[in-house]
Amino acid sequence: MCRLFGMTTGRARVRATFWLLDAPLSLSLQSRRMPDGTGLGWFSLGEEPVRDRAPIAAFKDADFNAEARNVVSHTYVSHVRYASTGAVDVHNSHPFVMDDRLFAHNGVVRDLDVLDSWLTDVDRALMQGETDSEMVFAYITAEIRRHGDTTAGLIAAVRRIAAELPVFALNVLLAESGRLWALRYPETHELWVHWPRLGEPGDTRHLDSDREPGHVRLASHREACSAHVVASERMDDDPGWRLLAPGELLVVDGANAASQFPFDRPARPLTLADLSPAESTSQT
Repeated sequence: MCRLFGMTTGRARVRATFWLLDAPLSLSLQSRRMPDGTGLGWFSLGEEPVRDRAPIAAFKDADFNAEARNVVSHTYVSHVRYASTGAVDVHNSHPFVMDDRLFAHNGVVRDLDVLDSWLTDVDRALMQGETDSEMVFAYITAEIRRHGDTTAGLIAAVRRIAAELPVFALNVLLAESGRLWALRYPETHELWVHWPRLGEPGDTRHLDSDREPGHVRLASHREACSAHVVASERMDDDPGWRLLAPGELLVVDGANAASQFPFDRPARPLTLADLSPAESTSQT
């Protein structure tokens, strides 16, 4: 299945090199099993979302490797893809950008013709690809706009999808500048969260592993900070990783994090037996 990665410090700009390239289960290593697309998103010094995508595996992508070592941001969203819906194409690679937000998804949602009927021409104009993930994001974006609040819009969109569409999994990462939303829904796929602490100002965080030690280095030496890291699987053997509960929506706002459980179970749950061979392969 696709793999998700998100990280935010809320304020201090850092590099995410360890998690993307050097960890025992770095995103680059995971991409050897998820070869159909790579994307890295972050926020510029002007607080605008920036992303670079390619329809190749991360471990083969020179740009991904260079950006993982050199980009500094307070918030990241990254994704490696195993295609289930939509061709292996740059426009179908995550993360997606709409209304100054980054988005990545892992799972399968069906009845896309119904979902499309919930969108306006304005919503569809934001889409470039053909995946269920991007259409889900377009609908979430529409609901955020309608509610005037990101959390409320995300909850409203997922509730309607869960009530009216067949759902196998809807694990989501959504990011604004300095804020991150992580949803595990329902229990189909895992999603983990960790709170690594960066040391004193100027320090580098080293993690022990059986590989060359990596790091998350502060881009500024002015203050110490901690980070919230969310990933589809534990990326190292640190005992601080916590598995999100089924249906848990984790909202990270700056240095603060809180969980909500606002969702019922899907009204039309899908099992592996319901999926096409391509979908089933991508989700196992």
